[in-house]
Amino acid sequence: MRIFPKKRSDFKMLFYEPLFTAIFPAFYAFYLLASRAPAKKWTLLIASTLFYIWGEPIFVLVLFASTAIDYALSFHLSEETPLRTRRLALTAGILGNLAVLVVYKYADFLAENLNPALAPFGAHRIPLLHLALPIGVSFVVFEKITYLVDTYRGTSRPAASFVDYCLFVLFFPKLLAGPILKYHEMKDAIAAPPPVEWNDFLAGFLRFARGLGRKLMIADPLGVFVNQVFAADPASLSAGYAWLGLASFTLQIYFDFAGYSDMAIGLARMLGFRLKENFNTPYVARSMTEFWKRWHISLTTWIRDYLYKPLGGNRRGEMRTYINLWICFLASGLWHGASWNFVLWGAYNGLFLTLDRLFLYNALKRCGALISTVVTLFIIMIGWAIFRSEQPAHLVPFLSALFGLSHPTPTPEIPAEVPFTLALGAFIALLPATALYRPLLKIYEKHVLLRAFTATVLVVVYILAIARAVTVPFQPFIYFRF
Repeated sequence: MRIFPKKRSDFKMLFYEPLFTAIFPAFYAFYLLASRAPAKKWTLLIASTLFYIWGEPIFVLVLFASTAIDYALSFHLSEETPLRTRRLALTAGILGNLAVLVVYKYADFLAENLNPALAPFGAHRIPLLHLALPIGVSFVVFEKITYLVDTYRGTSRPAASFVDYCLFVLFFPKLLAGPILKYHEMKDAIAAPPPVEWNDFLAGFLRFARGLGRKLMIADPLGVFVNQVFAADPASLSAGYAWLGLASFTLQIYFDFAGYSDMAIGLARMLGFRLKENFNTPYVARSMTEFWKRWHISLTTWIRDYLYKPLGGNRRGEMRTYINLWICFLASGLWHGASWNFVLWGAYNGLFLTLDRLFLYNALKRCGALISTVVTLFIIMIGWAIFRSEQPAHLVPFLSALFGLSHPTPTPEIPAEVPFTLALGAFIALLPATALYRPLLKIYEKHVLLRAFTATVLVVVYILAIARAVTVPFQPFIYFRF
């Protein structure tokens, strides 16, 4: 069974791979020695291009071609251009970028579903392309669309040069899995890369180390167990074992993706760039509305600004608002992958966002912090069961197992590191929901020695994580598949 969409599994220029850790110091020294803005830009652009070529030597050509088309079209999107021309240029740019996404990500999914429907009419089978999904294509396409739309709206001007726009698209810290950025938020830093201060290096490295620890010390050990649980016959799982697997995946996907975001933000900070946050302790949310303000913030913001609001948002009555929410979350589900489980997951989230507007948000608010957090986390976890189960044939019996309706066989052995890792991950993810968090944060901020101790711990975590990366089999980031 294919658990996630097709993707390249041989991409070895990951942030924690020995090759990257060996090459980055040399690149970083060269970047620091480049004193003028053009030299810094070219150094970043060449490094970013080589970084992507290492894993996607063919698709990078498609990426450069579509980037050139975007750049050319952007000069026909300003207010000085006749409105008809602007609309045509915007439509062409959006459709061109979506075409890249459809061909690489959705073509086979559409063909696999259309072929059985067309067979009774004697239609020829639509051939499958069997294209590997280029890493980061969904993130890149959304960023390129923001550039075109923002230029059309007047929020942004066309990039000052093709080099500037290419650097925005290919900037390697965020290239593979976000955060999803907007050109106008980065244009000044791209036009004149800021000088790197000592604080940038230190804060960036420690953030990178935190992300590395989240990925390699929490997400990956849990991921091995998650694969074991979801590969088993769900009808044979006991309720406790199924919940343990689901809880592990709930933490795995958070620490995996938030870990990448930490590494991306940290690397960018080491280069003098400030990227926006992508996560804000999502599992302390007290409603699904709040969860989606805390989880994958850059995607939620993109959907709000470039889909929900253009559809009318909440300005056209309650029924239209509910329809818009469903459209947006169905699109979000499809963005995650070309599979019906993602469509169902999007519909599931759209349902609870609608229920929040109808009554659920206020009902949970009246229940108090503890109950609202527990109920919301339960809803989130059932959603992750949908997300992780590719086929209804797996999902229905897995949900049955969760609620004790299966016929369990003897429970397989649980890896020794899972209980401790699960407890550690749950403590880190849920501590901000407790009354202890704010007092502890104030103590941390006041005491220099405590901050120095935390920095030392992160350095140790970095060393241990690198050692694990060398000795344990490679596990790609989950969101590389999307």
